[in-house]
Amino acid sequence: MPGEDVLGIHVALLRGINVGGKNKLPMKPLVGIFEAAGCVDVSTYIQSGNVVFRASGDLAREIPERIRMAIEADLDLRVPVVTRTADELRAVLADHPFLAAGVDPKQLAVGFLAERPAPEDVARLDPDRSPPDEFAVRGREIYLRFPNGVARSKLSSAYLDSRLGTTTTVRNHRTLVALIERVDALS
Repeated sequence: MPGEDVLGIHVALLRGINVGGKNKLPMKPLVGIFEAAGCVDVSTYIQSGNVVFRASGDLAREIPERIRMAIEADLDLRVPVVTRTADELRAVLADHPFLAAGVDPKQLAVGFLAERPAPEDVARLDPDRSPPDEFAVRGREIYLRFPNGVARSKLSSAYLDSRLGTTTTVRNHRTLVALIERVDALS
């Protein structure tokens, strides 16, 4: 029907929960927060803040702020939330420049940005900050290669946020693939 707002599939990526014993957020209450916000078919993947859900386009645009505010009100945690549509998530994997270059997927990650950074902010990133790590910014993603692992990298979310003027949350390649599998199962 014209004007009908179809329920699309979306993924929410919460930053910094259940990492190193900080920002403890059990998944069952998190699902409840999404359901209370109006989302349906809500599921989580691992304990680090990956939520797959269905919502109308209008609701999905409000979800990052609604969920952030609900978590703060209910649990007294300040947790940034970044979302992508199912199609956007699939495109992120398909467009990964280091994967296309044949790099071992175990070295790869993606930083999901809340907003598209300005070109002058992207230019502020230092390509020599953390050798041999590499990055490429495309739209609202920063594609990352960590040959020695993410734990040794100086390309932290705090660094990326400070240079790009937005919020970053990073997911490794394995998590990205698993999220796409969950999205595809809902399709």
